[in-house]
Amino acid sequence: MSCTNSPEAVKKLLENMQSDLRALSLECKKKFPPVKEAAESGIIKVKTIAARSTEILTALKENSSEVVQPFLMGCGTKEPKITQLCLAAIQRLMSHEVVSETAAGNIINMLWQLMENSLEELKLLQTVLVLLTTNTVVHDEALSKAIVLCFRLHFTKDNITNNTAAATVRQVVTVVFERMVAEDERHKDVVEQPVLVQGNSNRRSVSTLKPCAKDAYMLFQDLCQLVNADAPYWLVGMTEMTRTFGLELLESVLNDFPQVFLQHQEFSFLLKERVCPLVIKLFSPNIKFRQGSCTSSSPAPVEKPYFPICMRLLRVVSVLIKQFYSLLVTECEIFLSLLVKFLDADKPQWLRAVAVESIHRLCVQPQLLRSFCQSYDMKQHSTKVFRDIVNALGSFIQSLFLVPTTGIPSTTTNQAGNNNSGGPTSAPANSGMLGLGGGVTVLPAFEYRGTWIPILTITVQGSAKATYLEMLDKVEPPTIPEGYAMSVAFHCLLDLVRGITTMIEGELGQVETESQTTTETASSPAQSSEQQDFQSVSDQTDKETVSRAVWEEMVNACWCGLLAALSLLLDASTDEAATENILKAELTMAALCGRLGLVTSRDAFITAICKGSLPPHYALTVLNTTTAATFSSKSYSIQGQNVQMISPSSESHQQVVAVGQPLAVQPQGTVMLTSKNIQCMRTLLNLAHCHGAVLGTSWQLVLATLQHLVWILGLKPGSGGALKPGRAVEGPSTVLTTAVMTDLPVISNILSRLFESSQYLDDVSLHHLINALCSLSLEAMDMAYGNNKEPSLFAVAKLLETGLVNMHRIEILWRPLTGHLLEVCQHPNSRMREWGAEALTSLIKAGLTFNHDPPLSQNQRLQLLLLNPLKELSNIIHPDIRLKQLECVLQILQSQGDSLGPGWPLVLGVMGAIRNDQGESLIRTAFQCLQLVVTDFLPTMPCTCLQIVVDVAGSFGLHNQELNISLTSIGLLWNISDYFFQRGETIEKELNREEAAQQKQAEEKGVVLNRPFHPAPPFDCLWLCLYAKLGELCVDPRPAVRKSAGQTLFSTIGAHGTLLQHSTWHTVIWKVLFHLLDRVREASTTADKEKIESGGGNILIHHSRDTAEKQWAETWVLTLAGVARIFNTRRYLLQPLGDFPKAWDVLLDHIQSAALSKNNEVSLAALKSFQEILQIVSPMRDSDKPETPPAVNVPVPVLIGPMSTPGLSRPFIRTDSIGERLARYPGSEPSIITDEIEDLNLWWAAWNTWYRIGSESTKPPLTCDKLTFIPSQPFLTALIQIFPALYQHIKTGFSMDDLQKLGIILHSAVSVPISSDASPFILPSYTEAVLTSLQEAVLTALDVLQKAICIGPENMQIMYPAIFDQLLAFVEFSCKPPQYGQLETKHIANAKYNQAEWVALNYVPFAERSLEVVVDLYQKTACHKAVVNEKVLQNVIKTLRIPLSLKYACPSETTWKLAVSSLLKVLSIGLPVARQHASSGKFDSMWPELASTFEDFLFTKSIPPDNLSIQEFQRNESIDVEVVQLISTEILPYANFIPKDFVGQIMTMLNKGSIHSQSSSFTEAEIDIRMREEFSKMCFETLLQFSFSNKVTTPQEGYISRMALSVLLKRSQDVLHRYIEDERLSGKCPLPRQQVTEIIFVLKAVSTLIDSLKKTQPENVDGNTWAQVIALYPTLVECITCSSPEICSALKEALVPFKDFMHPPASKTVLLKDHPSHSACRP
Repeated sequence: MSCTNSPEAVKKLLENMQSDLRALSLECKKKFPPVKEAAESGIIKVKTIAARSTEILTALKENSSEVVQPFLMGCGTKEPKITQLCLAAIQRLMSHEVVSETAAGNIINMLWQLMENSLEELKLLQTVLVLLTTNTVVHDEALSKAIVLCFRLHFTKDNITNNTAAATVRQVVTVVFERMVAEDERHKDVVEQPVLVQGNSNRRSVSTLKPCAKDAYMLFQDLCQLVNADAPYWLVGMTEMTRTFGLELLESVLNDFPQVFLQHQEFSFLLKERVCPLVIKLFSPNIKFRQGSCTSSSPAPVEKPYFPICMRLLRVVSVLIKQFYSLLVTECEIFLSLLVKFLDADKPQWLRAVAVESIHRLCVQPQLLRSFCQSYDMKQHSTKVFRDIVNALGSFIQSLFLVPTTGIPSTTTNQAGNNNSGGPTSAPANSGMLGLGGGVTVLPAFEYRGTWIPILTITVQGSAKATYLEMLDKVEPPTIPEGYAMSVAFHCLLDLVRGITTMIEGELGQVETESQTTTETASSPAQSSEQQDFQSVSDQTDKETVSRAVWEEMVNACWCGLLAALSLLLDASTDEAATENILKAELTMAALCGRLGLVTSRDAFITAICKGSLPPHYALTVLNTTTAATFSSKSYSIQGQNVQMISPSSESHQQVVAVGQPLAVQPQGTVMLTSKNIQCMRTLLNLAHCHGAVLGTSWQLVLATLQHLVWILGLKPGSGGALKPGRAVEGPSTVLTTAVMTDLPVISNILSRLFESSQYLDDVSLHHLINALCSLSLEAMDMAYGNNKEPSLFAVAKLLETGLVNMHRIEILWRPLTGHLLEVCQHPNSRMREWGAEALTSLIKAGLTFNHDPPLSQNQRLQLLLLNPLKELSNIIHPDIRLKQLECVLQILQSQGDSLGPGWPLVLGVMGAIRNDQGESLIRTAFQCLQLVVTDFLPTMPCTCLQIVVDVAGSFGLHNQELNISLTSIGLLWNISDYFFQRGETIEKELNREEAAQQKQAEEKGVVLNRPFHPAPPFDCLWLCLYAKLGELCVDPRPAVRKSAGQTLFSTIGAHGTLLQHSTWHTVIWKVLFHLLDRVREASTTADKEKIESGGGNILIHHSRDTAEKQWAETWVLTLAGVARIFNTRRYLLQPLGDFPKAWDVLLDHIQSAALSKNNEVSLAALKSFQEILQIVSPMRDSDKPETPPAVNVPVPVLIGPMSTPGLSRPFIRTDSIGERLARYPGSEPSIITDEIEDLNLWWAAWNTWYRIGSESTKPPLTCDKLTFIPSQPFLTALIQIFPALYQHIKTGFSMDDLQKLGIILHSAVSVPISSDASPFILPSYTEAVLTSLQEAVLTALDVLQKAICIGPENMQIMYPAIFDQLLAFVEFSCKPPQYGQLETKHIANAKYNQAEWVALNYVPFAERSLEVVVDLYQKTACHKAVVNEKVLQNVIKTLRIPLSLKYACPSETTWKLAVSSLLKVLSIGLPVARQHASSGKFDSMWPELASTFEDFLFTKSIPPDNLSIQEFQRNESIDVEVVQLISTEILPYANFIPKDFVGQIMTMLNKGSIHSQSSSFTEAEIDIRMREEFSKMCFETLLQFSFSNKVTTPQEGYISRMALSVLLKRSQDVLHRYIEDERLSGKCPLPRQQVTEIIFVLKAVSTLIDSLKKTQPENVDGNTWAQVIALYPTLVECITCSSPEICSALKEALVPFKDFMHPPASKTVLLKDHPSHSACRP
């Protein structure tokens, strides 16, 4: 405008006006003078105004009617040239806005006239336009006239005019409304009081409107009238009008000026009252019309729908709904219902197309859709408009597939039209028919059951650009290209989904953030008014509740229809992009439903995607069952309207990209995957990945489907659970095209990422995921039962993956996760359970290494939770699982061993749970773990676990799979004990602390603390457990284990026992050691005696260990020795315990039963143990032992240190000084002075045991066979050797009875024979005079005794005789070896070594040694009263008589020689004693015994051996001589003290000896007897000495001598006589040698006698003797005839002495006067 106001512009205007007027006057000069004049006056007028006025334009406007007048008149001329000039001038004025209202009215009238004359029509239009647009002066009727003028021009015959007029009309209508808008703008600040409008009359309501508004109102009202074919009220002068144009104008006004209608009631009223009814009325032909319905059926012909009207109506409806929905809720409901109806299959194609386009326009406006939903669907009695729209689209799409464009019989059409469930199924499924494309399917298209529909690119996503709704120029309905309607409907669906989801999710997000901020502010303390705050929160929640209801309703309303349509399209789609869009829509819907918590709909969409992923008709129960509930019979009933769920068409024309095996128990053939399946799979993955949080229970569907796809594609799990392409294990291999091969890594990657992203899920969603995986896995497990086919490991692998990425909150899912995996581990299918174990162990390891917050060390509960499944695995029997478990333990130890803490019991429990029958490799692995623990981790574990370590190590010792493991485990126990010892103090402190805590807990709960070996302190209990374990191993069935365990047990107790509290020893003795002894004894006595051939493999077994019994013997030996050693070395600890005597008895009992066992090894060892415990010195037998027990127990100075603080600590010292030992037991106050009496009792118990062992073991067996057990020599030796030591302790009370018992045992022991096998080792060669060690021991025992008696008190002396008896019994063995029961023994010379025979020992050396002892002892004790009283000497003689009488018949010649010398020694001591006691008569019985002994010896019946040399003989003779000498020196001189009979016997003996005649049957003797000349001589001499001694004091002695001589002479006479007889008879034959010898001896004796007689005092010789001597002479003379020269020389010697008898006969009388009778001396 500024340009028109500027001075230049004004000047220019004035000039132009003047020139225009001039031109006009020129033109009209001739023809139209009035005009010319007017023009000229106009020029003047203009000039005047220009000259006068300052405001030229205003002045012009005021005078405008005058100024314009000339031009109007010019127009009136109807001259074209003039008219044009005038119109141009008028336009110039108008454009400068110098036209007043009046002038304008005049102008319009003038234009009307021109119009009626059809002049300058285009110019007219232009002028009207300028007039109305440049200013607002034209109002009311003028305006209406101008508008009518334009309308009129629109209906001229001229096309150009028509079109220009149409455009002008449109512009003018717009101008009218724009004016109104401007007017409102100007008055917007003025608040008007609305005038109450009475009634409904539109006329009246106008009065309230402002001018421009009024014009607009009138105009709009008349437009409605005109379209309705009614007369206009305001536009007077209208001649004709078309509906199409009217509708277009209405649409443009409604579209361009919605605010007018919304702000002004009057206009709203018009809309409601005029426009809507009009539209509905105009729609009626379309509604009633049905394509293909017979005309005859309806009475009045139905008006056909008219495309231009219909299309414009739809455009109007679109605008109404879009802009005025809020005003016209009810009307819109009708419109929308109509729209839906127009989609029916029986409507014309073009109608359906435009209807779809209209609906598309709605679909891109989600807010609008939301409003529909709120206004209709959510109202109770309203049509469910939104639902109907969606369903209509679905039905529409279906109908397109069911009604191909080719002619179809009406039946099908009807069916399709009625849209019942029979429709889809009846269409022929002709797979060959590819639709119009004739096999060319390159175009993107949908194809379903032979119907092929191309997809056209019609619009950019999200904008509804219609094609047919814009065809305003078309009168005839256009032909709709094939696929157009489908494409629009398809886009409707997509936009609908996109719009709804974007809107709802946006609002949801907003609500969530708002609620977050509100809650945050609510919780923030800074909030001033809490009240107000809660208020806002509650408002918030209300608002949210309302919104949520709307969202849910929207989704509920549309999901069925959407799903039905999308599923169908998905099935029919042959285009990747279309498929992608469909899937995306399904995915977004599923996610949205998930977010809103609408489970059914969510699951339905997910199911659809899942079904799309799998091959058609794939039997997947999850999908079928879930959907069965949702889509009963595959069709949803929606508000009485059926929407079909079309079943997938089997003949999909997709490219097959993979062939694989279905995952089923019995897979039937193969299945094929198409690229579309893969596409769906990716969508599914996408869904799970991005919307996992809202999937909830549908994880089940998703995962089940993925599992099947993964299986078909042949993906197998790798480490960590990720799936990698792998070959199928069985059946036809999976066939994959290259297309899908490249996809596989991507798919597997997405799969992994999907589970990785589970770490972002909230806890509930995560639980859903885990539950779904678990139930999938359960199905897989069910399928894998009973066959060994490859199972599906998808679920297990993914459980592992999920667990691994959710370590940070593992606690919440650990139980369900591991609980399930543990079930998997028990599955019979090995591959299945292997993966279960793999997953479980990986999770446990990962859990332990994960960096938790707080760390595991501070979160013991979590650590135990993590380790618990490891323990649970122990309940599974499958060895492969257990191996995995143990490998896991090993790895945990290697990586986490230092930080296991409270987890140790579980870990150790796993090792300990391995049973014997579980195979070597398991045990080996478990043992490896244990070794690692013992070597590296004892210091790091809580001390309370040490006991478990001991138990576990012990249990490995008991495993019998692998000996080395058992032995090594015993080594471990030793290492453990060493560790206890070194770390004793620390362990003890920690255990005591723990104990105190537990005690407290137990008290609080009111229960008793229960642990093994309870009263002992915890550290001691630890030791006791260790001992108990070793004790169990000591009775293992395998000898090597027993041996090793035994050695370890006793070494441990020996080395570390000092650490135990004093009171604990009680338990050690009774519960550990004696318990062990009992078990070993039991096992040994019942052990099998069968021979074991080899020790497994080709190990040979030594014969000393080739039966179980012998192997057990070794154990028994070891155990007994160990216990005895402990009793010995720890006596100072054990004795104060209180029940020591009882323990001692038990130990002795064990020793006894071992000693009496029928096993040499055991029995011998028992005795060794016995010896060991007897070498014990009683404590404190030292000089520092107080003489009298002090009144108070004064500790030895050493003790003062520790004892001053009793009980506070326990020094860990290893030392053996008694003082210090006792110092370790400050609590027990040991009695330092051992009770002597108790001590004695102990020793007497030992003696009794010894006696029982001795008497039992040496008792001869009753029956004799090969198997008789006879104790061995070493055993007996050991037994006897014990006695001396034992005796030292009991000598004070040793009584005669005890001695008797001892004697029996010694005797029996010596009598025991030995086995011929052993003889070479025990016996010296027979000839050596050596004692066996047993015999040595026996003598030693007696020696000890006699020495003790010797220094003992008087009352002990009475034991001497018993000892003599014992020894003499042994002496007898020299000649008469003892019998051992009925056992036959062989002489050693005859025994064969390799036979089980019994050999009698050579008892000679023993007997001889005994004899020496006897002599020795007798020499010392001859005078003892007991010895005298008990006739010891007599017994000695009696015993010696046996060997002496046997003489040469003795087993050994040394015996009789020794016997003689012993006799001589004994007599030399004993005879004086005997004489001394002669009067008492104590020796009376000895003399005859002695006489017999001399007799038996000197005149033995045994014959010397042939090989006896002369020298030997002479030596033996000299012994005889010695005896005679003894008689002559020790006996005969004391004849008066000696009984007369005895002396008589001696004399007779000497007689006998002096003529050396051994027996009357001498001649029959066969053995060559050498003459004992010396002996005879000696006898003679003695005889003679005593016969003729002048010392005869008693007549009895002389008598004895005389008797002796007469006997002697008589004997000689007999011999000589017999000789003479024999000589005579023998003739020439010489006599036997011995007879010759005898006779020579007699002759020599005679000569000797005579010699002796001569030497004797004559008065001593009895006359009778002489007579006898002389009487020999004649006999001697008779012998002269003998032929033997030796006899002759002897005879000479005998005869020569007779010369002395040659006296005169006178003296004869003298000689014979005293001759006594012969009878007494007859031999």
